[in-house]
Amino acid sequence: MEPLPIKPLESLAAPLPTPLERLQLPAGLSGAAGSNRARATATRIAAADDFAAVTAWLARYADSAATLAAYRREVERLLLWAVLQLGKPLSSLTHEDLLAYERFLADPQPAARWVMASRKKLARGAPGWRPFAGPLSPASVRHALVILNALFAWLVDARYLAGNPLALARRRRAPTKPRITRYLSHELWQAVKDTVAAMPTETARERLHAARCRWLLTVLYLGGLRAAEVTGTAMGAFFCRRDAHGIERWWLEVTGKGNRTRLVPATDELIAELARYRRAHGLAPTPQPGETRPLLLPVIGREGHENRDKGLSRGALHLILKEVFGLAATRLRARGPEWEAQAALLASASAHWLRHTAGSHMTDQQVDLRFVRDNFGHASISTTSAYLHTEDDARHEATQDRHRIGWTR
Repeated sequence: MEPLPIKPLESLAAPLPTPLERLQLPAGLSGAAGSNRARATATRIAAADDFAAVTAWLARYADSAATLAAYRREVERLLLWAVLQLGKPLSSLTHEDLLAYERFLADPQPAARWVMASRKKLARGAPGWRPFAGPLSPASVRHALVILNALFAWLVDARYLAGNPLALARRRRAPTKPRITRYLSHELWQAVKDTVAAMPTETARERLHAARCRWLLTVLYLGGLRAAEVTGTAMGAFFCRRDAHGIERWWLEVTGKGNRTRLVPATDELIAELARYRRAHGLAPTPQPGETRPLLLPVIGREGHENRDKGLSRGALHLILKEVFGLAATRLRARGPEWEAQAALLASASAHWLRHTAGSHMTDQQVDLRFVRDNFGHASISTTSAYLHTEDDARHEATQDRHRIGWTR
């Protein structure tokens, strides 16, 4: 593949953005002679240009697919903007350039070059792929700059750059908000459950799809899992053990952020829903130890078969939830115009909203905050590690008694 002859262009005839892994830059835009390059000879990374330098930084997050994807996205956007919009390498960006980039994130123009025309998420190699799905919210802009600040700080520490152009930025504090804002009230959550209960089940594919939607909502809500934890966990992660009183309790072992493993109480209700979901696929109700089937099984494909060992991607999971939330919003709108605001809120929900919803509803039911913290993997217990097993059993009992999904039979 020939290097992309990139130069600053204002017309839409300019080269279109290329995914990072396929990007090749001419020498003048490679950053080999960037104006912000450190002149010291004792560079700590073996990177001769900007692409190699950012690749070295991204490699530090190879053990976390979700973090790597998020960080690559922000680095990719900045690098492409620098060479396409400014005609300069990343290692020549100034403080003023980054201020302009901050404004660009809030309104990526020209949109035909930067924003995907399709609302459907496209593969990175697709002709219609673009770095943006649309303008970023103020919170997303701040998050992007935090990631880029970490990149620049690391490149300075690695003696690749002479200085961090973002270090001079005025740090704006986000307005004070309630701790949890993106969650569903009990009423909206019931509307979502009613929508899934009303999904069509006339064909085999419809039945499996409805069963998958119900199971996905169940495991996100009762388990408080993140989307990446659902797609990255196998059914064999469920296991049973007896407590000090001989009572059998089911657990789900999950590996979450920072590669940390935690045990999530698998309540009787969750295990019953798991059995219901597995029976829909013709499987035994209880998973076997070490079973590699994913938590979320694919629906029968067009060819009339399925690969049960291949899990769904996070993108596919989000599309399923968007469909459910969209259907629920439509049903709310049908009640009358006074439901429009609630319907719009529901239509904007995502997988992480269900995690917040589960946490909010657990605290509503007065589940001990320590148990909520440990169920969700927000922090680890250190000072009480001697009582960990006893506290696990108490946490399971509290979750079992007070946190229920309540599907209508």
